[in-house]
Amino acid sequence: MENLPAMHFRTLCTALLCLVASGAALAAAPPKYPTRLPPPAELDYGIKARQSGLSLNGEATMRWDHGSQGYTIGVTTRAMLVGKILDEKSEGGVDAWGLAPARFTEQRYRKGATSVTFDRPAKKIRFEASDRSYPIQGGEQDHASVVWQLSSVARAAPAKFKAGSNWHFFVVGQRDGDPWTFRVVGQEKVNGPSGPTTAWHVTRNPPPDAKGRQLDIWLAPDLQWYPVKLRYTENDGDYIEQTLREVRSQPAK
Repeated sequence: MENLPAMHFRTLCTALLCLVASGAALAAAPPKYPTRLPPPAELDYGIKARQSGLSLNGEATMRWDHGSQGYTIGVTTRAMLVGKILDEKSEGGVDAWGLAPARFTEQRYRKGATSVTFDRPAKKIRFEASDRSYPIQGGEQDHASVVWQLSSVARAAPAKFKAGSNWHFFVVGQRDGDPWTFRVVGQEKVNGPSGPTTAWHVTRNPPPDAKGRQLDIWLAPDLQWYPVKLRYTENDGDYIEQTLREVRSQPAK
């Protein structure tokens, strides 16, 4: 660097700073895992939650569908007295990496809806709520699709999905994205639609110095690896915990 002309050095530094500020700095591509998508279904959950200091109970519906035209995921969570506290939708195609989102929208309690576009012709992820962007390298997921991508990965390689194993994804939310590591904690008994069932507990904990959502998922091999329980925990202590009550099979489209 010491022999680089000063003007060129300043230009290089400015370009690097702009690249980092825009969120477009290249990150390592996530691993390419085999996938086997669970059958389409509509899943009903009972919920308990804390939102903005309020303790709430309610219900959630998760609609999971896929076919020759791609996939769609819809999540609607409602609580007694306050109504809808979370609404998410992810839609896109299926490629060699598994789920390939095209658009993700999310609306949280008392906040406006925001969207993320996976611009595949331009190979860019773009955010409505920020000016960040990320390159599409393959395998990137959003907050809704990553649950089903993880289920599809586990379903394709159940012998490798064991306690202590780690599974890596790049996941985007409303404003940005970052690498997520899911760690398989072990098998646990949880309540399912027909009584107790054995499920793999998987957790995602953000780094201590990062702001991000903690996510715990319990996947049940005896129920097509569907998520029988989920818990979303935010930095401020707000959470939503969902327990599966009913599964309705849906024909593939």
